[in-house]
Amino acid sequence: MNPVITAHSLRKEYGSLSALQDVSFSIHEGEIFGIIGPDGAGKTSLFRMLTTLMLPDAGQVTVLGLDVKRDYRAIRSRIGYMPGRFSLYQDLTVEENLHFYATLFGVEMKESYELIRDIYVQIEPFRTRRAGKLSGGMKQKLALCCALIHKPEILFLDEPTTGVDPVSRHELWEMLGDLKRRGITIVASTAYMDEARRCDRIAFLESGKIRGIDTPDTILRQYADILTPSGPTHSGAPKEDEYAIEVAELTKTFGTFTAVDHISFRVRKGEIFGFLGANGAGKTTAMRMLTGLSIPTSGRATVDGYDVYTHSEEIKRHIGYMSQKFSLYDDLTVAENIRLFAGIYGMTHADIARHTDEVLRSLGFSDKKNALVKSLPIGWKQKLAFSVSIFHNPAIVFLDEPTGGVDPATRRQFWELIYQAAARGITLFVTTHYMDEAEYCDRISMMVDGKIRAIDTPAALKQQYDAADMDEVFRKLARHATRKSD
Repeated sequence: MNPVITAHSLRKEYGSLSALQDVSFSIHEGEIFGIIGPDGAGKTSLFRMLTTLMLPDAGQVTVLGLDVKRDYRAIRSRIGYMPGRFSLYQDLTVEENLHFYATLFGVEMKESYELIRDIYVQIEPFRTRRAGKLSGGMKQKLALCCALIHKPEILFLDEPTTGVDPVSRHELWEMLGDLKRRGITIVASTAYMDEARRCDRIAFLESGKIRGIDTPDTILRQYADILTPSGPTHSGAPKEDEYAIEVAELTKTFGTFTAVDHISFRVRKGEIFGFLGANGAGKTTAMRMLTGLSIPTSGRATVDGYDVYTHSEEIKRHIGYMSQKFSLYDDLTVAENIRLFAGIYGMTHADIARHTDEVLRSLGFSDKKNALVKSLPIGWKQKLAFSVSIFHNPAIVFLDEPTGGVDPATRRQFWELIYQAAARGITLFVTTHYMDEAEYCDRISMMVDGKIRAIDTPAALKQQYDAADMDEVFRKLARHATRKSD
């Protein structure tokens, strides 16, 4: 097979930080090549070099036989790039985004329609909707259409499925398989090991160095302790007859649209409760009501004994919350973020100072106390954000996709923090798109089209739906969904 990308002795440094060190590899024409590795391994820096957005400090890169330094304009016209954060204009509609990218590359949509047709027909019903109003799965499909609009020979995807539900992830990889059959070479980074297994070859990048390049089975077996670590051990047990959250017939409508449709459930004190569903199922809307950020249309709910209608401010003071978009300020230091949020929750200066040192020691962040948050790797940010959310020892913590885009080893460490919190008696309400994490919860509820379709322990749900794992349970339930966007 002919190499369409070659990299030789690449090096990239940011001040004293060495992002890439002596990186060499080649990618063959027509293959799906995966790049995996822990947070801060250098994956995004490598992608930016391959797509001509950044130059190496040393070494050489050629794409389609062209030099990234000298021939960057020619390379850009022949590749497609879907960065980690959606490359969409949120205030433009679906159609307007597509026409913008077609104009950017000097092509007519009709010239490329055959290539994007199977993807576009899934988002065409929303063609007049602004991109910012689409669900994660719909944004993903639109971004892919935009990246393909000029018929690229190579498609670069930097963690394209972060924050996307398992059904939409599966659909994307089916699309990538079809694009490969059309002769397009695909280079993709991912934090999901089931996606890595769908590549022809993968490169494992760690601390700026390539540790190995081989078939997925070989690499995942060779580095199993890093890439497929065993799950954490949970020794805590929820209180059987005491409830932290009680919900009855809770409903939220927006005009004629019912986002949350008469849901009922109870969460025990000290329980780790998984709240799952496909993009657009209504999870975020339900969570906003329970955290006092949105008033229900009808129904009843109490959180730590406080009514969601009449005591929303009390609820906010007695809970912790970590959103999928980090609830930290990038331009403040680690210590300043802790002090800010602790102060909001009414802690004294003495308690904040004492507890800050304890938390930083437990996280291994003592030497990062005065570092700006934006300088931290994504996994470190998430562990810090979680520690901030429980800093004031709340009764309940809401975690909205807390580990999106994080490597398996870091996710395991994050769940050890969750288990430690549960052992202290804190109730944890968790949404996630990682189905291995669903296995770590005490109980799971599954939302489909605004309703709770199933609720039980992971073991009981797998037995009920005759499924080997929670991923299969999710697929069996979510395939009946009729709506694709909130």
